[in-house]
Amino acid sequence: MKASIHGLFHLAALVALLGAPAYGTVQIVSLTPSLVSPQLLGTSIAWTATATDSASGPLTFQFNVGLSGQSLALVQDFNVGHLKSGVWTSPPFVWVPTTAEGSYQIQVVIKDFSSGETTSQTASYTINPLVTGTTPVAVATANPLVALFGAPSCAAGSLMRVQFQPRGQGLPPSDTNYVDCNPSATMNFEIAGMYPSTTYTMFSQTVTGGKTTSGPPITFTTGPPPSNISFPPFQTNVPPGRGSGLLLFNPVTFGGESTDASVAVDLSGKLLWYYIPQPAKDIVLTRPLPNATLYTLQSGKAWDPANSHLQFLRQIDLAGNIIKETNIGVIEQELLALGATDAQPCAAIAKPAPVGSACLDGFNHDAIDTLPNGDTAALIVMEKIWPPGTQGDTSGLPVDILGDMIVVLDTNWQVVWYFESFQHAGGPPQLDINRAPVLGNTCKSGQRGCPPLGLAGTGIATKVPDWLHGNSLYYWPQDSDILWSIRNQDWIAKLDYNNGTGTGNVLWLLGPCGDFTFNNIYNDPWPWNSAQHDVGMENAGAGPLTIFDNGDTRVSAPRKSTACMPGLGMGDSRGMALTVDESTMQVTPVLSVDLGVYSSSSGSAQLLPNGNYFFLAAQVKGRSYSIEILPTPGTDTGTQVLNLESVSGYRAWRMPDLYHPPIT
Repeated sequence: MKASIHGLFHLAALVALLGAPAYGTVQIVSLTPSLVSPQLLGTSIAWTATATDSASGPLTFQFNVGLSGQSLALVQDFNVGHLKSGVWTSPPFVWVPTTAEGSYQIQVVIKDFSSGETTSQTASYTINPLVTGTTPVAVATANPLVALFGAPSCAAGSLMRVQFQPRGQGLPPSDTNYVDCNPSATMNFEIAGMYPSTTYTMFSQTVTGGKTTSGPPITFTTGPPPSNISFPPFQTNVPPGRGSGLLLFNPVTFGGESTDASVAVDLSGKLLWYYIPQPAKDIVLTRPLPNATLYTLQSGKAWDPANSHLQFLRQIDLAGNIIKETNIGVIEQELLALGATDAQPCAAIAKPAPVGSACLDGFNHDAIDTLPNGDTAALIVMEKIWPPGTQGDTSGLPVDILGDMIVVLDTNWQVVWYFESFQHAGGPPQLDINRAPVLGNTCKSGQRGCPPLGLAGTGIATKVPDWLHGNSLYYWPQDSDILWSIRNQDWIAKLDYNNGTGTGNVLWLLGPCGDFTFNNIYNDPWPWNSAQHDVGMENAGAGPLTIFDNGDTRVSAPRKSTACMPGLGMGDSRGMALTVDESTMQVTPVLSVDLGVYSSSSGSAQLLPNGNYFFLAAQVKGRSYSIEILPTPGTDTGTQVLNLESVSGYRAWRMPDLYHPPIT
């Protein structure tokens, strides 16, 4: 068990560690900020902690922050430090306070997971307000298209937002979301969704007892976008009608370094906002959130030095500051503590990996925040070694198979529930480990779109089946369960979550050869979805079920044609909306529109407030197409009323602004 918790070390180091003392002493040497206290709101302050350990380590560092007198909140979870001359130094902790002034407590917790020894230290730090009188202030942030707006405090029970509008251009104003007033502190907002090098007028609006009062207007001029960042270009194929709003677009970055920033553009493709991490590598923007923040999956060094691919789940604000962060290494520790024996670090497993061994590779495709109590669910890709012959392998060697884990994290991003696909792989009504990927999908090390393979290599079958390839999650509030899109099985699964008390069992499978019948009222020769993405129930769970139907099986034909998978070998990707009747186990099409292009992977689906549908055909021979569909009454098709072409993408959203995202 001791060796199982060391993602940092390879086997030789683990063997050496067995001779280490059972317990060691961890002592903090220093906890220092890059700038002395006090500083203004919006200032970037880098904290560094150092410590020593009488055991062999490694030492890991966690940072928590809170206003004095309030609970501390996790900002950066345990990650391995750097050892030099007997002193461990923490990974950088960059803190940018933007919401409230006051006296803060910055806590570092340092832990040696091999010995269990832990210690902590807390420092006080004062943040001063931007506003000291009655006039609001707007200052620049690290992102030249984002301002930090400060307004005087407002009365308890009231609400405040900020309205902003470009001067002299005849364009309508935009609004932030409303925030509860805090009478003891100033009110601060990040203002985003602005054109480059443009002067804006902005002012606060306070609602008290149904009455709205506007504050004094001020101006702010955005800067030009950085010249060293590549921004995806957009081409209008179908111009927008009377609709307004923006497109939030995440270019594809799987399997290599990103060259394009994630962006928000207006409906003609003009830049309004961007985000790109440094270094610019493997950024997956998973969800925009109602509190003007976003979830991202990002690459970087965590516990395992051999694997940096999508090791971090981060919540960022509109200026690009990290609000909260966790990583695969500490997630493994939390899962092991909960008894999840298949959550080993890959580097801790001997080579060749024995049958039954399993490990986690990295975050994968999606993270959502719509669960009760502020909980978050995230997808993780994992691998496990199975006996020779599994899934029809003929090599005579054990088989490394990729699967999925779903973790649910509390508000401090600690694991409180998990689903592990291999524990539900014994056949109907669960998943069947011997049901190979429908199109025979496999992975190898370094392959684009595949994770690094921690268990593959000598003594293991060369072909690694990509069994499931889960790519989206949805929390269904009507029955407190989770929908999980399983691309390589052409299925959507409903999991027994039950708000954290569920078994994780598969309750049903929707798709070809699944548990539902298709009410084929439009005589579609292939009615079902395949290789689908971005599955969710619209209208707060009331439906319909929206799907981006890539159509890989329909287009490519499966290895073995069956009655429920005839393999037509033709067609384009489709935008789908289905009603789902669990009492009759039947689905009926509301929309199944040919999008005119074939997207081999990725994609988005969304019902818009105006009754139209939005779909992203994300991977079309190096291009993507953001398409809005006006449904034709009495049919399952519709008319394109917007089509923006750009570089290959991963996911996109049609939004009124950056403050009011879709809730699906």
